[in-house]
Amino acid sequence: MADAGEGNTSGTDGQRGQSGLERKMESRHLTMISLGGVIGTGLFVSSGYTIHQAGPLGAILAYAVGSLLVYCVMVSLGELSVAMPYAGSFHMYAKRFIGPGTAFTIAILYWLNWAVALASEFTAAGLLMQRWFPDSPAWVWSAVFIAVVFALNIMSVRLYGEAEFWFASIKVLAIVAFIVVGLLTIFGAIPITGYDHAPLFGNFNADGWFPNGFAPVFSTLLTVVFAFSGTEVVGVAAGETKDPSRAIPKAVHTTVFRLALFFIGSIAVMSALIPWHQAGVETSPFVLVFQSIGMPFAGDIMNFVVLTAVLSAANSGLYVCSRMVWSLAKEQLIPARFAKTNFHGVPVWAVLFSMAGSLLALLSSVIAASTVYLVLVAVSGLATLVVWFSVCVCHIRFRREWVRSGHSTDELGYRAPGYPVLPWLAMAMCVGALVLVVLDDTQRSTLYCMIPFVACCYAAYHAIERQRKRKNNA
Repeated sequence: MADAGEGNTSGTDGQRGQSGLERKMESRHLTMISLGGVIGTGLFVSSGYTIHQAGPLGAILAYAVGSLLVYCVMVSLGELSVAMPYAGSFHMYAKRFIGPGTAFTIAILYWLNWAVALASEFTAAGLLMQRWFPDSPAWVWSAVFIAVVFALNIMSVRLYGEAEFWFASIKVLAIVAFIVVGLLTIFGAIPITGYDHAPLFGNFNADGWFPNGFAPVFSTLLTVVFAFSGTEVVGVAAGETKDPSRAIPKAVHTTVFRLALFFIGSIAVMSALIPWHQAGVETSPFVLVFQSIGMPFAGDIMNFVVLTAVLSAANSGLYVCSRMVWSLAKEQLIPARFAKTNFHGVPVWAVLFSMAGSLLALLSSVIAASTVYLVLVAVSGLATLVVWFSVCVCHIRFRREWVRSGHSTDELGYRAPGYPVLPWLAMAMCVGALVLVVLDDTQRSTLYCMIPFVACCYAAYHAIERQRKRKNNA
């Protein structure tokens, strides 16, 4: 297990880590980067849909299960990231503990996942600005935000971390304010339209605990799992983190706790103040609550918060994409040019390539929305489940190899709690989510796109390997 030890040593280097990337991010950056990748329109807008489908208690239950899955995956990732703090960690772990073909496929899937997400975030940012500038074309604002996000990622990892910290902080403050104001309203300290008394929690069981039955809890569970995608960004950033053995465990536990609190707390407040059948996706439930208590400019305030959420997700997305490209180049699976870094330790060519990929995805959403773009969305949709599953497999194999090589678990910089129960539980839940995909008519088509795409990735890897061996033997 020499590699694990070497990875850990390089993590304490403080300034410049492996192969040119700088180690300048701190625990607060890691936490906010992870939160920034998760908290977005899924919470601010789509949470109303979850309540409408599953009912108040069903929505809370779905998010609680999602939080448990995230916790199981994150503690596994935390142990791996502390022992081997590699940039682009998912496919590096998969290469060592599963196989190089699987590692290549995971890297491509995850890159595509974020590239497609980037395209949708830039589109959303342009549309959000039209609330304030209705006569301006959305593409102009999209172009402005593309330039801003590109600049933040190209300058230095420290600047990127700081920008993401403040982007995510705005979202976090908005959610905390929403929960506090909501609780005061629930207990009658703040009046709300439609009630002459404290609302309390009567809406929770006004039409029974599960008004649409228990089945919608399972169908919304899939949406919830995808809503939590992005937490694993902590692992990608491990290679650029100061003192990973201290920063990563702290970021892992802080992120999971805050996500559970923010998502479940927000859903509980919404469910108490908005009758479940009135919740939907036409209007953000956050806006509905703020308007009901008479908050001035509620729509504008939430538009600003959602805009920062979108920019935060785009910022995280470009960072993750570029580090995946950098990592593939280091493994000589794509041209070495993409592994070169500038004097700030930023892989400029990898950032450029990732931005170009997201712009092509954005173009396909306009020109071929019903064909190419739909396929891209379908393939990227399941990437998170594949990554989470692979992380847990790698954790189990890492721990077995660690013990076989004569090491004690006490020697680990961070030891994941609940081993081996939690990684096995996470894998079972990931498989369960895939079963839900098969059973859901609206999601099943994603598998029809995903399976051949994965097969093509494996074929591409073996073709690259054959060509490389032929060149070496020549």
